[in-house]
Amino acid sequence: MRTLTVNDYAKQIQLHQPFESTTLPQCSEAELVDVLLETLSSTLRGFGLQDTTPLIAAEKRSLLDAAITVLPPHGLNEKGKAALDALLTKEREKRDITYANALRPFVTIGKTNIVLWRGDITTLNVDAILNAANSQLLGCFLPHHKCIDNAIHNRAGVQLREDCDAIIRLQGAEEPTAAAKITRGYNLPSRYVIHSVGPIVQGAVSEESERLLAQAYTKVLSATQSVDNIRSLALCSLSTGVFGYPIEKATPVALKTVAEWLNRNPDALDVVVFNVFSERDYDVYQSELEEFVCNN
Repeated sequence: MRTLTVNDYAKQIQLHQPFESTTLPQCSEAELVDVLLETLSSTLRGFGLQDTTPLIAAEKRSLLDAAITVLPPHGLNEKGKAALDALLTKEREKRDITYANALRPFVTIGKTNIVLWRGDITTLNVDAILNAANSQLLGCFLPHHKCIDNAIHNRAGVQLREDCDAIIRLQGAEEPTAAAKITRGYNLPSRYVIHSVGPIVQGAVSEESERLLAQAYTKVLSATQSVDNIRSLALCSLSTGVFGYPIEKATPVALKTVAEWLNRNPDALDVVVFNVFSERDYDVYQSELEEFVCNN
């Protein structure tokens, strides 16, 4: 099966056009949530809810996240999209945003600063982030599932799922393992999202799984060169969640692959952030980076 190149789908998803959300009359966050819940009333009925009036604000916002998670591509009308964009913008403005270029580097490879950062990737101001996607490429459909795929789609907005749907329809098949597709980031503080499906590991890690993981990171890094002005990239830890790749085995592959690519492409990126969420994952990456520094 031939997978699409960026040139095959860029025009279809307006990849090279800056995202501008629709301007709405001034509304509060609570009003925007109510507008969206009303717009998604048929989805809410699928949850067994007829009336959201008795719910407090936090419950309504949680319910909205659940409804957006299960919504199929193009399931929200233009009024709803405008309301969601406005809500996500307001929420982003209230969150603590971390700027990748301001983070202290752990090591420098050529001209590129390598950063280890523990935090929520949806709060990182960086040119592009890596999303650990599934083969459908449409995001997670499990409400409140604590995966990076879900977090990214919920904070980007429904346009991200629509773009991924357009790519898969053009491709005519599910996304293969170890490829990469790039979309705009929409309401995220990152301008782009690069989606890649890592290998699934059951039992011992095979040479093929290791090869595919390295290929995935290489494809993601190369995807940054398909769009102008991507100078910073945040990489999550591919395959180490529900896909079963032990992080102790995956981390050396990630570091080695990134280092080799940067040595081949010394002027490509200013900053690469290795993003982790748990303390344990941070410790694993820190140990591997320390060993890398000692050996290089």
